[in-house]
Amino acid sequence: MYELPEIETLRRDLEREIAGRKIKSVEINSLKSIPGHRTKKPVTDLLEGAKVVVVERHGLDLVVHLDNDNVLVFRLGENSRLQRCTSKTKTDSDTEMVVTFTQGGDLRFADTGGSGEVHVVPAEELIDLVGTPEQRGLDLLARPVSWVDFGRLLMKRDEPLKRLLTDPDVFVGIGPIYSDEILFDAGLRYDRPASELSMQELRRLNRSVAGILFDAVKYRGTDLEERPFIDLSGKPGEYGEHLAVYGRAGELSPRSRTPIEKAQ
Repeated sequence: MYELPEIETLRRDLEREIAGRKIKSVEINSLKSIPGHRTKKPVTDLLEGAKVVVVERHGLDLVVHLDNDNVLVFRLGENSRLQRCTSKTKTDSDTEMVVTFTQGGDLRFADTGGSGEVHVVPAEELIDLVGTPEQRGLDLLARPVSWVDFGRLLMKRDEPLKRLLTDPDVFVGIGPIYSDEILFDAGLRYDRPASELSMQELRRLNRSVAGILFDAVKYRGTDLEERPFIDLSGKPGEYGEHLAVYGRAGELSPRSRTPIEKAQ
């Protein structure tokens, strides 16, 4: 499953590439990608002729606001991807939806195995689909918090840090990759109870969370063999070259120069 930096990278790409563009036509290849819709026509009718106003991110959902008071929502799964290309580009066999603009080519949604979803709903019903910020964990790219508020949250929890960081009800979009990098950067063990951290450790952890997430976005996400990620133009994320510990068991630690150990 993609983590927060990958989804934020795609949001920024979409905002730059499709905001202000008018949808000419929509082709949907199967109903499995549009759950909640019994036929394709209602979806295409809502999209065709509409103009993209802005692209937002609600948690890990990508939300495209249209000028006809509807929203197009992409919920990417582990085998989903978005592609921006010319209309003449050959269509991949796993392409589920093709959105063609009056100018500027296509936006294509591809998915293998039905792991992703596309929704088109009235803007007033968006909350019913994606929830409110209060119903999700902290989104530290959208709403940074002070180390004091961060500390108050963690001091109330007895869970081990690795489990806490990857809990979507506590933090949005931090998974196995970035939680490992955050804890290593902060110098904290994965099984350390959050409630036992000192003030200094809380400040260090808060700084590491922000630093790792922002660096991962800077390098446009992480592309790994076991979890590929490419951006809207088809380029792989480059943060994998900067990983300190994730997937590097047995290699020498960049800090202690002893072998990195993997625990489960």
